[in-house]
Amino acid sequence: MSRSTLNSLLLFGLPALFIATFFVVPLVNSVAVSLGVPEFTLAAYRRLVDVPVYRAVYGRTLRVALIVTLVCVVVGYPCAYYISTLGRRGRIVAIGLIALPFMLSVLVRNYVWMVLLQDTGLVNRLLIGAGWIETPVRLMHNELGVLIAMANMLLPYVIFPVLGALLAIPPELRTASASLGANGARTFWRVTLPLTSAGTAAGALLTFIVGLGFYITPAMMGGAREMMVANLIAFNVRDVLNWTLAFSLSTSLLASTIVLYFAYRALLPRVATLQAI
Repeated sequence: MSRSTLNSLLLFGLPALFIATFFVVPLVNSVAVSLGVPEFTLAAYRRLVDVPVYRAVYGRTLRVALIVTLVCVVVGYPCAYYISTLGRRGRIVAIGLIALPFMLSVLVRNYVWMVLLQDTGLVNRLLIGAGWIETPVRLMHNELGVLIAMANMLLPYVIFPVLGALLAIPPELRTASASLGANGARTFWRVTLPLTSAGTAAGALLTFIVGLGFYITPAMMGGAREMMVANLIAFNVRDVLNWTLAFSLSTSLLASTIVLYFAYRALLPRVATLQAI
């Protein structure tokens, strides 16, 4: 065996071995357990459909992830657009401020939101002090608290892809649009928005997929009544030791993300067509 062949095997073989050991084998085992190997039964998957509680948890997970994604897109796009208009130094500062929370643990950030949103927290005290409310508003242990905390944590997943798409637009395109008589709104609608649609879609897809698997935030901000699929998986593994159902939940969640990914890939040609308009 030549030295170049050995180097190639080491270069590609070791990563392949790592992926096979820590990803492919556990994934195959997860699917096999969910199918009740060696009996090969779909009882666990039928239970996800037949039991109202599981349907409710799965529906809540999809709804929360979708709402959080929409909020992040609506809030994140203007933020990214504003950052793209800043000078180099201001842009670096803004990006640093957005990336700073990633240096903190998710657990710590959830505790911060608990301090802010509890009945005696800063938000309720400010609202009462301003005379807008007389009694504290319940902002925790419900879906609203989960949405607020998740949107805050997932917002950078939209801002950064959109910002990258905005910075990739040649400034000459906006100048040419203005020279042809288009105002700022028309230039944004016909030039900026189509050229950033791929980045926006990528950020939305990433936000939605990450939101589907959130565990700590629903547990801390929502409680047992706002359980999501990840919390239900942990409950079946830790409390009732129903590994088959837990693996069927995780496999169905993985299948949902795969379907979303291929749907996104199928929409890419349309995005490219939109960019060419």
